[in-house]
Amino acid sequence: MMISGSGAGPICEGIPDYSPTSENIASRERFSDDRFGVFIHWGVYSMLARGEWVMNNENIKYADYSMFPGGFYPSHFNAAEWVGAIKASGARYITITARHHDGFSMFGTEMSPYNIVDATPFGRDILKELAGECRKQGIMLNFYYSLLDWGRGDYPQGSSGKGLGKNPAEADYGSYLDFMCGQLRELLTGYGPVGCIWFDGDWDQIAKGKDGKAPEITFDWHYGRLYSLIHSVQSSCLVANNHHREPVPGEDVQIFERDVPGENSAGYSRTAFVSEALPLETCKTMNGSWGYDVSDRNYKSPAQLIRILVSTAGRNANLLLNIGPQPDGRIPAEALERLSAIGKWMSANGETIYGTRSTLLKPQKWGVVTHKEDKIFLHVMKYPDGGMIRLPFSLKAKSVTVYGSSVPVAFKRGKNSFTVEVPENADCSVDYIIQILK
Repeated sequence: MMISGSGAGPICEGIPDYSPTSENIASRERFSDDRFGVFIHWGVYSMLARGEWVMNNENIKYADYSMFPGGFYPSHFNAAEWVGAIKASGARYITITARHHDGFSMFGTEMSPYNIVDATPFGRDILKELAGECRKQGIMLNFYYSLLDWGRGDYPQGSSGKGLGKNPAEADYGSYLDFMCGQLRELLTGYGPVGCIWFDGDWDQIAKGKDGKAPEITFDWHYGRLYSLIHSVQSSCLVANNHHREPVPGEDVQIFERDVPGENSAGYSRTAFVSEALPLETCKTMNGSWGYDVSDRNYKSPAQLIRILVSTAGRNANLLLNIGPQPDGRIPAEALERLSAIGKWMSANGETIYGTRSTLLKPQKWGVVTHKEDKIFLHVMKYPDGGMIRLPFSLKAKSVTVYGSSVPVAFKRGKNSFTVEVPENADCSVDYIIQILK
């Protein structure tokens, strides 16, 4: 089966006339309510301790790289401890790399022997263990899945993974597509309910734009087939794709890599478009790395991470915060410390994040606004000019208080505005929250 990856015909960009099921719509709402998840980048690349792109970055030939699984034995891996620490952080879901760009599967797939069960002395299916523990502890499990592969010969050469020993003559996207569909079916039928399939790698087959023009899309990933498979096997499973463009029919979440929606400081967002119809998610690292990098000690402080979480919720989006476990199966101590600190903050203030939306007011210099039911939360992260916050709409309020207390906050109701006076002693170093009860 040969499928062309380029040509003059139209490029398939999703499922024509896609209409989500009621189960899918319910999953979107649940996803948005969760507001906080933990990303896990883990694979045999952790053994080299230089990040998940080490194979590509250091031009390690596939024939050599494929020997590393023979020494992969994460003896300290404990699914209960992982899920327990993540749940205690306040996160409501986990997204883990089922297969990254190096092509190694972290689950017991029958589509290839190159997996954690068959190719390592560890011999255990860590995804199956995580799935069982997530069900036990009430955490949703999502799977990251790479669209590209630096080792398989049938994957057509893209912009990455060059010089790693592949033979271009073996490229056969039809064969590779069958492989991916086979693995996705395994993930959707052997690991219980899956919250989301999180694709990455689309950018590998996009030509760079010339003369300042937008990148040219000439490769057909056949998303219609991939997305239809997912929705047919588990109708409640969401589809997300980190392609850095506007969502296409069949996708249920819009992703923003290293940026909050509407910003492009990291340079990945090819469009300023932010969907008002789909759940939004921002993925960010705790330090500067996704996969484990022993030299990267540049961890963000707990206060910085909490402010990122609040800022993301204030843009109507979820935060997917990454950790990169060590090769021995343990979560780095620095990451555990930060998860614990976030958990303590969320246990006290989670009401202002979980189940909220942020559609009343765009982000301001002083902070953001979240809301749900009869409550509005002003998240003040910088003391406002003159100490005043003016909301540009009329509002009848039963009370305005410092969140978590009965301490009143002065306010003034105008014809087309509502002004709150932030106390002079307000500590805005992390997040000073004012609650308005309507």
